[in-house]
Amino acid sequence: MKLAIIGASGFVGSALLDEALRRGHDVTAIVRHPEKITTVDPKLTVKQGDALDADTVSELVAGHDAVISAFNAGWTNPNLYQDFLEGCKAIEKGTEHSGVKRLLVVGGAGSLEIAPGVQLVDTPQFPAEWKAGATSARDYLNVLRQNSTLDWTFLSPAIMLVPGERTATFRMGTEQPVFDEKGESKISVTDLAVAILNEIEQPQFIQKRFTVGY
Repeated sequence: MKLAIIGASGFVGSALLDEALRRGHDVTAIVRHPEKITTVDPKLTVKQGDALDADTVSELVAGHDAVISAFNAGWTNPNLYQDFLEGCKAIEKGTEHSGVKRLLVVGGAGSLEIAPGVQLVDTPQFPAEWKAGATSARDYLNVLRQNSTLDWTFLSPAIMLVPGERTATFRMGTEQPVFDEKGESKISVTDLAVAILNEIEQPQFIQKRFTVGY
């Protein structure tokens, strides 16, 4: 397939880039700083682009089979809430205008239900430093759910997203976190990338959200 990965130099994006190339896909990496991509591969094209500009996104993703957004507005960005929301909306709009039907957005775990009607981000123990980003991702999911044109998927990682090896063995859920026998909701970023590419190649969650964990 011909895939466009937005934010391909980040923590999630770089794992996605490696997994997509490992599977033999043609990849366009769309990043703010192309010099951060050090991978050399005949199937890789690196393009500079601003995710907050829908016209730029449309131009860069046109002709691809799918767009994967690992866009991150920056955890230390004082305007994180607004920038993440606006960036996601621009990516959605740009993808739609480009004619590409398939969009997978990597969001956060904050919007997963920890109890009936209670989302993780709204619990007292949710870390304050992650709140703006998590709330923004939750609010964007509500926006995306109104889109009936794109074949979109929203992925919420496990609560703990960590470096780690590729096992390609994990479980999937939809609206609640996936917990292991220790009561932890955890996934390595490399296995998160496996789950994303699996969904791109064999879609199971069209116009739905899903989550993964061990």
